[in-house]
Amino acid sequence: MKTLYKNILSSISEGRKLLAVLIDPDKMAINKVPGFIKKVNQSRATHIFVGGSTVDDDVTERLVIEVKKHTKLPVVLFPGDVTQISDKADALLFLSLISGNNPEYLIGKHVQAVSKLRTSNLEVIPTGYILVENGKQTAVERVTQTKPLSRDNTQQIVDTAKAGELLGMQLLYLEAGSGALDPVPIEIISFVKKDSRVPLIVGGGIRSQQQLEMAYKSGADLVVIGTAFEDDESFFNELKK
Repeated sequence: MKTLYKNILSSISEGRKLLAVLIDPDKMAINKVPGFIKKVNQSRATHIFVGGSTVDDDVTERLVIEVKKHTKLPVVLFPGDVTQISDKADALLFLSLISGNNPEYLIGKHVQAVSKLRTSNLEVIPTGYILVENGKQTAVERVTQTKPLSRDNTQQIVDTAKAGELLGMQLLYLEAGSGALDPVPIEIISFVKKDSRVPLIVGGGIRSQQQLEMAYKSGADLVVIGTAFEDDESFFNELKK
């Protein structure tokens, strides 16, 4: 039974905020997984996301298998490409880059993925993915050859998110990008949340507990943190249960 999305909805209805730790297969050695996941289990994290913009074939699946050995948290694929799809995970964010104009990342990659997903047990969750300008070029921008939406044009971001919802996306994801200089502005989070009826994920550039709490207060239902943990695992100490 597919339950991850239902659990997200249930958490929101109960007023519980969610936290995902993002692991990039290119940056996490297999032998480092047990110690890293131990810290994840001791933290407030509710989900583990796995994925990156450029990952070699089979690396994602090997990482997912190892992660699953050490945690009961749901492992969700956050793929940059079809090659990162693995049936060993629990769910897949089926990302459509609705902020860009590259058809490959709006629908093309999804068509390529169908042959894998047709017989898969993965819970597939359609997700409207919106890249927001953060102060520097990100890997997502380089790989997809798309420009992020300007943080100065709040209305365009809000309208893009609403269009994604009306297209049937079950999640909206505001992304500043891996290693972002600045996180998504709280005003943008707030406006998008007020205008939409689906769960809102926010990621990129969050490096402190204060920034995390501000994202929650602004309307984020689930916050994703990756680079902050890659750079300094002691950040987990601030987020213990």
